[in-house]
Amino acid sequence: MPLGVYISVPFCRTKCSYCNFASNVFSRAVFDRYGDRVCADIENATNVAEEMGGRMERVVDSLYLGGGTPTVLDAARLERIFATMRCQFEVAPEAEVTVECAPGTLTPAMLESLLRCGVNRVSLGVQSFVDREASAVGRLHKRENVLEDLDRLRAAGITNINVDLIAGLPHQTLESWECSLAQTIATGAPHVSVYMLEVDGDSRLGRELLAGGTRYHAHFVPEEEAIADFYLVACERLEAAGIAQYEISNFARDGFDSQHNLKYWTRQPYFGFGLDAHSMLLSATTGMDAVRFAPTDSLEKYVNGAAMQRTAVSWQAALEESFFLGLRLTRGVNVRELERQFGDDAVGRSHATMAELVENGWMEQRGDLVFLTSRGRLLSNEVFERFILTEVPVR
Repeated sequence: MPLGVYISVPFCRTKCSYCNFASNVFSRAVFDRYGDRVCADIENATNVAEEMGGRMERVVDSLYLGGGTPTVLDAARLERIFATMRCQFEVAPEAEVTVECAPGTLTPAMLESLLRCGVNRVSLGVQSFVDREASAVGRLHKRENVLEDLDRLRAAGITNINVDLIAGLPHQTLESWECSLAQTIATGAPHVSVYMLEVDGDSRLGRELLAGGTRYHAHFVPEEEAIADFYLVACERLEAAGIAQYEISNFARDGFDSQHNLKYWTRQPYFGFGLDAHSMLLSATTGMDAVRFAPTDSLEKYVNGAAMQRTAVSWQAALEESFFLGLRLTRGVNVRELERQFGDDAVGRSHATMAELVENGWMEQRGDLVFLTSRGRLLSNEVFERFILTEVPVR
């Protein structure tokens, strides 16, 4: 089974107030040290996989550079990472190669570098086409920058483009959200990601909201019910425009589903390189289904060679993941396939849960398939918790 590869570039021009990722504004002095460590990890991938107890394929059919903002790197640093990848792995000719970009960072030199690296898909962190909303959370671009970048990408031959949007930004109203959706559809972008604002203690905005404060425009964040309504409106508008929902947060025109992200949701193997970049490989032994491992989320510890943290994935955990990852997809989960993989008795323990969720209107079942309803997608975390088993299933 071909491998997916994720490479983390945790550097940003500015730290957005809603961001809860292991990324930040760092001195450029650390860029070379970081690049050295990432390239060393790529070169040592076979040994790492063996030490972690995983089976690693050499063929890569999806490569994703995220962050952070990979395009804050200069062309030489970026191209070195790609060159190291291609030396150590066999990147398939038809591989999906994605780079995340902040609007306004696609200089002509950077665009030429992306083309030399074989990039054929770009994800633009737009978040909002309304300048006031983007500015309120620390985004540096304006609507015109996004439109210019889209024109520039298409002129260069990169037409597989994703636009990220966030429902629930400060100052957002239903009217302004409709404007962002209409502009997104008008761009013709074939893939759209829509995320509802996360409120947790891992971001500055989230902490301020939890504290009831007013910094970072927290008092202008819409109510939770309004954010849910924004999400449902997005589902309706995008579907009507031919951009079909295929995952809780992702929508695409036919043939433009993110092949890399599908690896996560269908539990295919992937290898992560860089700060806080997680990996999952099939187990090299028969006692476990898979192994997961990841480096530290501290930049200083990472560049100084901190060891990987490993987690073995039992058959029970694998079954749980198959449910709550698979149910993220609009097509849902094939229960018969899970029974073949894990055994009738193991999956049978979840039948009562599925029946209850169907009765509650959170899930539908058609033949062997179970999938979330629109209400179930809004309450997906609660749904997923129901599939955490208390007994170890028999393989």
